[in-house]
Amino acid sequence: MIDRNVMDDLAGKISALVPSGMKGIQDDMEKNIRGVVQSALARMELVTREEFDVQSEVLSRTRAKLDVLEKQVAELEKTLLNK
Repeated sequence: MIDRNVMDDLAGKISALVPSGMKGIQDDMEKNIRGVVQSALARMELVTREEFDVQSEVLSRTRAKLDVLEKQVAELEKTLLNK
């Protein structure tokens, strides 16, 4: 989930671009912008940095185990070929 402060900051920055003559509708625009951005980000299926780091660590451990297994298979094949 995207941090609410990031969403608020982004919506605020976008609504700040509204011309001064339209500042009366700035709050409504900010709410609408926040909703549109949140919806768009939800469809992107983004993950948090923490989730990404956890999965990276899992992948790293899996890769290390795979390397060990590949070496074991190579040694077994070598043993079988030498018989």
